Amino acid sequence: MADLAIDVKELRKSYGGFEAVKGVDLSVATGEVFSLLGPNGAGKTTVVEILEGHRKRSAGTVSVLGHDPGKAEREFKRRIGIVLQETGIERFLTVAEVIDRFRGYYPHPRPLDEIIELVGLQEKRDERVRKLSGGQQRRLDVAIGLAGDPELLFLDEPTTGFDPSARRNAWEMVRNLRDLGKTVFLTTHYMDEAQHLADRVAIIVQGRIVAEGPPGSLVGAEAAKTAVRFVLPPDPPGLPPEVADVALVRGDAVSIQTDDPVGVLHALTGWALSNDVEIRELTVAQPSLEDVYLSLTSVEERSP
Repeated sequence: MADLAIDVKELRKSYGGFEAVKGVDLSVATGEVFSLLGPNGAGKTTVVEILEGHRKRSAGTVSVLGHDPGKAEREFKRRIGIVLQETGIERFLTVAEVIDRFRGYYPHPRPLDEIIELVGLQEKRDERVRKLSGGQQRRLDVAIGLAGDPELLFLDEPTTGFDPSARRNAWEMVRNLRDLGKTVFLTTHYMDEAQHLADRVAIIVQGRIVAEGPPGSLVGAEAAKTAVRFVLPPDPPGLPPEVADVALVRGDAVSIQTDDPVGVLHALTGWALSNDVEIRELTVAQPSLEDVYLSLTSVEERSP
């Protein structure tokens, strides 16, 4: 990728004797939607804050739109937009007034009407912020991030708490940004969101990137395996060895990736019948990005 919006080499960040980011390499092409995934405490937020210029790195090289974000240059700040999980907005201003206020902070802002249309708030243009729904307020957060017409937009958990309809509308908004040629750096805990929106994803665990590439390629690497999922009742007897040896158990939810689904199902159903155990929500399917993510993060988190 010759035209890179973000280029990171051997990025490290330490807090005293604790190394939170351990030699991360990342590249994001101009105009693509890139998603950084990882469990809490993996170093994801630290990486993003370094890219945004809000946190100093300990070592490594970082280029964002050709700038070193650690220098906090004004021109760099003009070229990026940041949408945090929560934004403090004056609740008694209208949608148009809020966006226009933020537009005034930039020398070459995007036209007000274009921003409102891009985020789908035309009908709420003159509505006061306090009367907006949660999804509409999130759209307004994105509108604020677009006020300066940034080349690169950081989106932090854009659909947390959304109902399914609001999530789909937000996804369409992100696609609109890509159609405009914007580069989007997305963090999310929703694997289906990353799979639908991102051109490429990277998974970070314990400060290291453990997988990177288009979602389809990561899933394709596991394509020979079948995902078996089910939910156990309270206090079940121990799973049979053929299942327990390959199962990832989180609470009462069990996920298995296997090359031998028939053998696993035979052992599982035989065990359930012998022990009078009800297996709930049993599904058998090809793996998704979520399966790959759970498999990678569980292995890495168990590693010393």
